[in-house]
Amino acid sequence: MVKSANNGKNNIFTLLDLGLKKTGEYQLYDESCLNKDNSFIKFDTQVAIVTHYLHTQGTSFAKPYAEKANEFIDLWTNNESLKENIVCESPLQTYLFKDVFNVPFPSPENPKFTFIDLFAGIGGFRVAMQNLGGKCIFSSEWDSAAQRTYFANYGDMPFGDITSEETKSYIPDNFDVLCAGFPCQAFSIAGYRKGFDDTRGTLFFDVAEIIRRKRPKAVFLENVKNLCTHDNGKTFQIIKNTLEELGYVVFFKVMNAMEYANIPQNRERIFIICFDPKQVPNYNEFSFPEKEILTKTIHDCIDYNVSATEYFYTNKMKHFDELVESITSKDTIYQWRRQYVRENKSNVCPTLTANMGTGGHNVPLILTDKGIRKLTPKECLNFQGFPEDYYFPSVIAKSSMYKQAGNSVVVPLIQRVCKQIISLI
Repeated sequence: MVKSANNGKNNIFTLLDLGLKKTGEYQLYDESCLNKDNSFIKFDTQVAIVTHYLHTQGTSFAKPYAEKANEFIDLWTNNESLKENIVCESPLQTYLFKDVFNVPFPSPENPKFTFIDLFAGIGGFRVAMQNLGGKCIFSSEWDSAAQRTYFANYGDMPFGDITSEETKSYIPDNFDVLCAGFPCQAFSIAGYRKGFDDTRGTLFFDVAEIIRRKRPKAVFLENVKNLCTHDNGKTFQIIKNTLEELGYVVFFKVMNAMEYANIPQNRERIFIICFDPKQVPNYNEFSFPEKEILTKTIHDCIDYNVSATEYFYTNKMKHFDELVESITSKDTIYQWRRQYVRENKSNVCPTLTANMGTGGHNVPLILTDKGIRKLTPKECLNFQGFPEDYYFPSVIAKSSMYKQAGNSVVVPLIQRVCKQIISLI
């Protein structure tokens, strides 16, 4: 049956429509919705299985998804409750799936390589890899709001909990590159820096287990630069040793987006690149990209037409007097850290963080002709180098948009490093 929270109102259903509803708003039940251990398959996971199947159909990568995906497709397209709510003249099956491929960033038709996208966030790795001809054949992301942003832009609903054996069972064999911006809060100066004592830190070992089972040609990992120095370097040494024990050759480097990607954001991250020497014998030819001159400024990322009052500070707001005293130079990015305001004299944006949406204290500020305001979520995406067509669906809360942008990677930098990887594989 269909469990619906739509109060009986008619809806035009496509898979994208259903997938962008709030978690639990729609749910289908029958025997096909059970895992092998009789645990229940959530509707988000059902959508993940079907969309991954549709995007890999006709290839060997579809094998892990095929059986369950066909069961769900049969369930959905033969469900009378859904049919009654469809407002269209076309056959249900055609209509239901029409938007899965009609997305801003579809997969390339003739891919040059394949990859999986773990801890995918909103797909910063994916857009970079697709720009170079790569096809994503599996994605996973824990945050439900980020899943929906990813789904809206790529047509794939990411799977959820990557620590689950059921989730791991859907990862296809024989892909080329494993990408993972594994959670950085455990090592970041913005967090408590508990490292492997934090559950998020131990997620690296789930990545290692997938590497052990699937043996990709290359591995591309990203994290905060403090990973190098956490616990006097012991944490990073554990990671490096683990990868080497799996038989991989490891390269690593801390790189700043403003120095290596022509993006005006002061964002330092460590990049860890690994090759299986048996599959990539020329691994020693790998090198990280060279620095390049920063020619873009904040003016390339700021929208000076923003007028929505929700982004502007007024004298009715708390701390407004402090802001007026501290912010004096127009068209300069400032960082408000609750207790003080810091001017970024280098004319670049300070590091965007995941907690930008928690009360507005950490969102970079700018003084324009219209007043003092915080950056918009779209401007934050600009400072991460996302394409102009990338968007947040309307179901996403503003606070979550900031979090998703701050958690993401700098797309052009990922792309430059990836280009070096695929030249060898």
